[in-house]
This record gives sequence, C-alpha cells and structure tokens, in this order.
Amino acid sequence: MIEVNNLTKMFGNTLAVENINFKINKSKIVGLLGPNGCGKSTTIGMLLGLIKPSTGSVVIDGKNIEKNRTNLLKKMNFISPYIELPKKLTVEENLKVYGRLYGVNNLQNKIDDLMEKLNLKDFRSRKTGELSSGQKNRVSLAKALVNEPEILLLDEPTASLDPDVGDYIRAYIEEYASNKKATILLASHNMDEVERLCHEVMMMKNGKIIDKGKSIDLINKHGRKNLEEVFLKIVRG
Repeated sequence: MIEVNNLTKMFGNTLAVENINFKINKSKIVGLLGPNGCGKSTTIGMLLGLIKPSTGSVVIDGKNIEKNRTNLLKKMNFISPYIELPKKLTVEENLKVYGRLYGVNNLQNKIDDLMEKLNLKDFRSRKTGELSSGQKNRVSLAKALVNEPEILLLDEPTASLDPDVGDYIRAYIEEYASNKKATILLASHNMDEVERLCHEVMMMKNGKIIDKGKSIDLINKHGRKNLEEVFLKIVRG
C-alpha cells in the first residue's frame, strides 16, 4: 500500500531525511519513532505530497504520489499537532468544510457519528481556537476520519490527552483499523501506545531509519526491558 524508495530531502544545506526505504502493507499499522527534529514530520509531508523530495519516490497503492496526488489523497488523511484547524470556525463548521472538500456523502450523519464516538458533542458549536489542546486533538482526529480513509498518517494523535481519553482514542484507532482494513503510519513518543498498536516499528535518527522490526524483536535485539529503553539507547547512542 505504501512504498518509499531512496527518499531524501534537503532544505538548503540541511539534510532532513537521508535515503530512507520502507514498505507498509495493506491493513498494517507501523510506528515511526525518533527524537524531535529527526525527520518524522518531513517524511509524513512527503508521503502526503506536501513536500517534494530532493530524490527518491513515494508510491501509494502502486502510484507515484507526485504524479497522482489528487486521486490518491481522496483515500488518505492525516493528523498533526503542528497543523491547526481554522480557529474562527466552530468544531462542526470545520468538519463540514473538510467533509465537503473530500466529497463525503451523508456528511451530517457522518459528523454526528464522529462527534458521538469521539465525545465532541458538548463543544460542537464552540470555535476551534477556544478549545484546549486535548480537545483540538480529538477534533483533528475527527477531521482525519471524516472521509473514512484507507490510509491514515498519524503524527502524535494522543498528544495532550489525559490517560483516560488517550486510552479511548487508541482503542478507537484499533477498532477503525480493524473494521476498515486501514493502513496506518503512526509517529509517536508514547512507547506503550506504539507497542499496543503497531505491527512493526521503525527507529529514526538524524534523518535515517537506523533499525526496524517488531517491538518484541527490537527489545530482545538491544537487550532492553521495553521499547522505551530501546528508544533511549538509540537516541543517546
């Protein structure tokens, strides 16, 4: 479903992503881990066709994203804490705008269903700019699911959420992935979240993918007790 080949991105003289390669098969959830500034968000930007690679290619469902971006984006969506929804629109207005952009059928029913499942009903008429960071994250997740995407790119989807709501959102992502056979790339600093959700994990540092595999295999390979200890070893190594 997703294939990345020799992907590199330079910003001026700064090398943000260096010659990375990976595949994510249909219906799999793969984690992308690494410290801030390692290239995770740049990689997601290239997967979405928002950032043009310096070299290499991104192939989605057998098609190059640069040449087929409009058609491919219909089946994709994303969430990122670095991209805010229009602040002066209400929660419901935001979802209507994005739903119409994606041409969602029965949009109002879809919005009502998402508000129910993501516990957004109490502030559906509040302006998005007035919400807490945790509330904004839930609205962003609703936006990401409004077109029922086959491919989801999730950048810190549970950041700023309290443990109870974070656990609920993780369960919802699990259910969505299972029911829709969705392919998901999850960038997160929450190691428990990654161990719970991801079939495979990629470790990124200084723009490179330096290790990958199942969580348990990485833990055993590096001789650590859990994925967080593996992460710290790689980051500090």
